[in-house]
Amino acid sequence: MITDSNQNTAEYHFESDEILQIKKMFGGLDKNLQTIEDVFGVEIHLSSDRLIIQGKTTDKDPHQVNDFLDELLPFLKDGTEVTEDDLRKMATSFQENQDVWWRKDHSQPILTTAFHKSIRPRTAGQIQYIRAVRESELCFCIGPAGTGKTYLAMALACAALQKKEVSRIVLVRPAVEAGESLGYLPGDLKEKIEPYLRPLYDALYEMLSPERFQKYSEKDIIEVAPLAYMRGRTLNDSFIVLDEAQNTTPEQMKMFLTRMGFGSKVVVTGDVTQIDLPSGKDSGLMVVQRILPDVAGITFVHLTEKDVVRHRLVQKIIQAYDKFEKDRDT
Repeated sequence: MITDSNQNTAEYHFESDEILQIKKMFGGLDKNLQTIEDVFGVEIHLSSDRLIIQGKTTDKDPHQVNDFLDELLPFLKDGTEVTEDDLRKMATSFQENQDVWWRKDHSQPILTTAFHKSIRPRTAGQIQYIRAVRESELCFCIGPAGTGKTYLAMALACAALQKKEVSRIVLVRPAVEAGESLGYLPGDLKEKIEPYLRPLYDALYEMLSPERFQKYSEKDIIEVAPLAYMRGRTLNDSFIVLDEAQNTTPEQMKMFLTRMGFGSKVVVTGDVTQIDLPSGKDSGLMVVQRILPDVAGITFVHLTEKDVVRHRLVQKIIQAYDKFEKDRDT
């Protein structure tokens, strides 16, 4: 039952068990409640049998909040863990365009890690990205730091290996300074390049466990290598990920893309705002967007600061840098 005392207030009556579910949804010390109030610009009051939602200004629709809670409650009933940042993203996307991307049929887990953690998309952009990887033979994902570009690609690769959709995984990174500027470091080339590949190793340890990764690595089922090692090879029946692709030259990008063999899937990720190439060198990731946009079987996905899944300050930092660079160019 719903009664409106005025246009800006909505009152909802519930059974006692429903009220208990709502209280649980609002979280300890009503943290989730405060997040919802902040995003929608409303005040929410909960009594023993009713929920009263009041807009702080005349343009705030209290019924929209109830619609959001109706979509959120079934999701949380399944025991899915939602952080305060996750909830803010969900509420913001719903408030802006009624997007319900977190429904189970949209956001099924990609992989359960060795430590029993479910890896799943956490934004609308990430769902689009995952769908593009699954439906395309070659997918480019371009976006700022913290949007899960590489992490999700590696989770998809591990899932494909577990399902026997591919026979091996090849993870590749350019080592921009792997020439003269690393010459002073001790060790052979592999030891000098390894720090550039360390983020890939860390993610694989989490997804597979260090022991399983070591076993797969020894059997050449998983290969983590610098881009230079790809020249002259053809990779069949493989899931291939090129990370930090903004630091490839156009020639390196062409070389890499032409390694793709039969039964393989390729994902290329990069952040075009963080190019470390020497001044005057074009980025292969920038150039390829002008060469391959209309080729069937190839998809380009662009993530934004709204898809950042790190600390909330990361999103604000990205927005601040974007504004600074736009103001500087004008």
